[in-house]
Amino acid sequence: MVVGSDGRYFSRTATEIVVQMAAANGIGRLIIGQNGILSTPAVSCIIRKIKAAGGIILTASHCPGGPGGEFGVKFNVANGGPAPDVVSDKIYQISKTIEEYAICPDLRIDLSRLGRQEFDLENKFKPFRVEIVDPVDIYLNLLRNIFDFNAIKSLLTGPSQLKIRVDAMHGVMGPYVRKVLCDELGAPANSAINCVPLEDFGGQHPDPNLTYATTLLEAMKGGEYGFGAAFDADGVSERVSSLLTLLSRDGRNIRNQRLEILCVGHWAQSSCAWGTGLGCGTAVQC
Repeated sequence: MVVGSDGRYFSRTATEIVVQMAAANGIGRLIIGQNGILSTPAVSCIIRKIKAAGGIILTASHCPGGPGGEFGVKFNVANGGPAPDVVSDKIYQISKTIEEYAICPDLRIDLSRLGRQEFDLENKFKPFRVEIVDPVDIYLNLLRNIFDFNAIKSLLTGPSQLKIRVDAMHGVMGPYVRKVLCDELGAPANSAINCVPLEDFGGQHPDPNLTYATTLLEAMKGGEYGFGAAFDADGVSERVSSLLTLLSRDGRNIRNQRLEILCVGHWAQSSCAWGTGLGCGTAVQC
């Protein structure tokens, strides 16, 4: 089983409870992101890579965090995707019949230490293993196999450099944005903002829309950046590459249009050849 969180308030305590209950109920192995941090796409990636039974993600998505904020639990199944209704409905029905539960309350793990921790429990189950992994590395390797990093790096660092601005909104995506865009692809450090995950998301609402992503919006209106993006708390979206908000050079927000339609309009107005990609500072919100 894979376990991760968006780092919001109570996530660390909840992760420890998940570990204690997994140990008591015969889950032989847990893969957990360092400090309990794993984006939802990274959880899905690891589930598929190690052929896990599923994954638990401690998040309330774009809802606010902190002591007065919200908390939630997601379950992803063995294919890496979210639990279908038939599974979540069954979980809900079972939850209404629970009268007691098994837990190992004295079991303690170090969420900050990378590597394997093994425990011999005084119960009928086999030795219990917990592996703490770097939250970014496995997902980064997947991205390397999907995208042409050399081409993207040339775009971000070459003579016709595309200047970008990416706001992680103090959610789980901060370490991913830093490692992928800045360390791997060469984007300047100031391309990425709000990249330290915070329990209360810096007192902000981690919902990258025109109401809450105003810092990004104002930066894009200044004309310095050709591409802007923001992520919600756990980095999940049904949109392209988990980017929740894409803004144009002049800060306009383009809604409710299919990506290919936007591309046709862009290519018709620019010198970019068909099939070469968006480029030229184009904007979309898918």
